Amino acid sequence: MKEKKPQKTSASRRSFIKKSAIASSIFIVPRHVLGGEGYLAPSDRLNLAAIGAGGKGTSDIKNASVDGREKVRALCDVDFSGSAKRSIENFPKAKLYNDYRRMLDKEKLDAVTISTPDHVHGPAAAYAMERGIHVYVQKPMTHNIREARLLTEMAREKKIVSQMGNQGGSNPLLNMVQKWIDSDAIGAISKVQVWTNRPVWPQGGQMPEPNASLKPEDLYWDLWLGPAEAKPFTPNLHPFNWRGWWDYGTGALGDVGCHLIDIPFRTLGLKYPTDAECSVGSVFSQMWTADYHPEGCPASSFITLHFDATEKTKTPIEMTWSDGGIRPSHPDIIPANSDIGGKDSANGVLIIGEKGIISTNINDSSPLMPKLYRNDGTTEFGPEVEEMQEPEYGHQRKWVDACKAGFDSEEHKALTSSFDYAGPMTETVLMGNLAIRSYMLQRENTEGKMEFFARKKLLWDGENTRITNLEEANQFVGRTYREGWKV
Repeated sequence: MKEKKPQKTSASRRSFIKKSAIASSIFIVPRHVLGGEGYLAPSDRLNLAAIGAGGKGTSDIKNASVDGREKVRALCDVDFSGSAKRSIENFPKAKLYNDYRRMLDKEKLDAVTISTPDHVHGPAAAYAMERGIHVYVQKPMTHNIREARLLTEMAREKKIVSQMGNQGGSNPLLNMVQKWIDSDAIGAISKVQVWTNRPVWPQGGQMPEPNASLKPEDLYWDLWLGPAEAKPFTPNLHPFNWRGWWDYGTGALGDVGCHLIDIPFRTLGLKYPTDAECSVGSVFSQMWTADYHPEGCPASSFITLHFDATEKTKTPIEMTWSDGGIRPSHPDIIPANSDIGGKDSANGVLIIGEKGIISTNINDSSPLMPKLYRNDGTTEFGPEVEEMQEPEYGHQRKWVDACKAGFDSEEHKALTSSFDYAGPMTETVLMGNLAIRSYMLQRENTEGKMEFFARKKLLWDGENTRITNLEEANQFVGRTYREGWKV
């Protein structure tokens, strides 16, 4: 995601956010009070590094430095000729690396930000965590479900302070949604609808042909590929359009699912889904024969997930996701001329109860206030946010403070997206991709023709990370790794 400009808030919202910041502030404590080897006094400077210093990594490491309060020792990127130049300008004394493995082996680091393409998140985070280094990992936390489960367990085992980069999870306005749900404002909830206008990058067509002659001089292509299969340089992937290809990206779901699905997953206390079902949009370049490009994400998709009842819902929940610009119908109780979700109804979440609907879109791209519409015609919502006190709701700064306070500290427990939460939520997001990839599976039938054989509801055993009614779908729980990059 691109770096967002700071936003402004009205006086009422400023007061609300200020009080929230005070409530989560950290107190300076002498080192001997914290006790134990490996603990840092909050007054000490963390030794930080960035894995992925361009694009979103530029703001991640800058925000983690807390205006120079912490020390950025090193920057790692496979191409310092692009947007990563900004990180060099921000931290001119930092050592530069192209291979994160070499950096992590050589530098004495306390914590790293990881802001690479999706397929490198898991391998880089695991490599750092094995060395006792705290990690901030951009969303989605991992490229596949197996990695998400592995990193969640590793963080507990190795006492790693972790945070996923879905900064909307630290937006204090989420408390409004939580208050409405906890107070039974919309009654029993049975359905959630989530949608996005993504993809906004090339997706749904044929993979570009490799052309080694077009490789930028400063790009370390083999390091960019990381765990993916070795192949000659392929144009139109680096630095951003990799999102639409399964070897490297996780499509529309991976891009914004961890922002949007986070809202109902968090506020409703959801756990692993029990099943997943999907359909995808077809593109016809010739009559009667749909284009078939299983190596890439489709141009649009519709996914249905079911969840067991929780303490907050009391009833089972059906969640639908749609992308490619497909959105739900406008509910009757929301005025026809009003947006649903965010601006122009392009992205959003509807939480639907027996007494009303919550419409919201709390993420960094459209910080509109959540709105409550009741069946009796009354509404409850506030003004648009205009200004924030610190970048991205302090999401990176709070992680840094937790790293200083130590694993299992109050600061650590207060993080909104440590892996104990972000892991199961990421698995839920990636279940949609598992369903999409299974939907595109083909095999030859008895008549010698290719047929789709997996277009069914997939039953999910979340505890054991397995599809129980279609063995072929389980190949998408994990991935195949190139030698030297295994997780």
